[in-house]
Amino acid sequence: MTWSLRTYHAPDFSMEPLASAPDAALREAPADGIAPDHFHAMSIFPEYFKINGQWLLAEESRMDCVPVWENGRIQVREFRLLKKGDHVVTGRTEDGSEGIYVHPDGFREEAAVRDTFAFRQNRSRETAFSRDYDELYPLLRHDRTNGKIVWVMGPAFAFDYDARRAFSRLIEAGYVHALLAGNALATHDLEAAYLNTALGQNIYTQKPQPNGHYNHLETINRVKACGGIPEFIRQENIDNGIIYNCEKHHIPYILAGSIRDDGPLPPVYGNVYEAQDRMRDQIRSATTVLCMATTLHTIAVGNMTPSYRVMPNGTVRQVYFYCVDISEFTVNKLSDRGSLSARGIVTNVQDFIVTLSKGLGL
Repeated sequence: MTWSLRTYHAPDFSMEPLASAPDAALREAPADGIAPDHFHAMSIFPEYFKINGQWLLAEESRMDCVPVWENGRIQVREFRLLKKGDHVVTGRTEDGSEGIYVHPDGFREEAAVRDTFAFRQNRSRETAFSRDYDELYPLLRHDRTNGKIVWVMGPAFAFDYDARRAFSRLIEAGYVHALLAGNALATHDLEAAYLNTALGQNIYTQKPQPNGHYNHLETINRVKACGGIPEFIRQENIDNGIIYNCEKHHIPYILAGSIRDDGPLPPVYGNVYEAQDRMRDQIRSATTVLCMATTLHTIAVGNMTPSYRVMPNGTVRQVYFYCVDISEFTVNKLSDRGSLSARGIVTNVQDFIVTLSKGLGL
């Protein structure tokens, strides 16, 4: 199968009506955290703003945020991070008539040709996903050295011996550049390495162990007693698992807290906005994002991931976004983002990661 990144086609600003479009209107934020009236809100697509006669691309975008003209660039800022006096772009049109142009088809994505009536037009448990795997293998091989692969994971992986081992191999082989998860994924993965259980069940036989419901709490308690995950790994001679391999290979992992967390583990961010900031730090440079078995984290990351990335050499490339879940709701929720770069795969994530690892030759 021949595979390559799609070429980005920028708008032709020498053509009307863009050539004679006015500059975008700028208004100062009236107070911290408050945008001026008629503010412009960002989408997932490349957006250009005409400032002092020049069209500028928002290089690091995020939907539902506002564009701010600052230091010669368009900065995209969350409402909560606005400061009084920030120069915010205002205008609600997207066709250039107010100096704002949204460019949804820069990657020339093929529009689906559909009959008026046809079966199986959406992705479901009956869909064959073999083509998605065929596309994922060369994409991941490319981005292993030419991009940044961010994984968003729920705790389901920690419940299975083979899934933990498969993802560990992906880390070792360089296919993981950052991990976003919650307290549960890290807790049960460390429990698996420490006590060979996840939520008290043996990770290989799936059989509950005596008093096994204590095991995740014992693990959190021991990690805290050791002073953190690195010391816990050293003192308890941990030598396997997802978090162990992230530490070993210096892969950043961001653990965002939840109202239902036990413990939690020391690295977990309890402040939701601090967690969001740290997650976005990793997403800003992501080129491929794979979200697996975590509805809330998937939707959160989907909301902060644009459909494009400006690379260090100035080129614009597509961001590939995959949602893998046994729940059709979660998968289709992300597909509704309005871009073909968001692909859904309805399957058991443990089987998915094992298949993916084998397909990459690991």
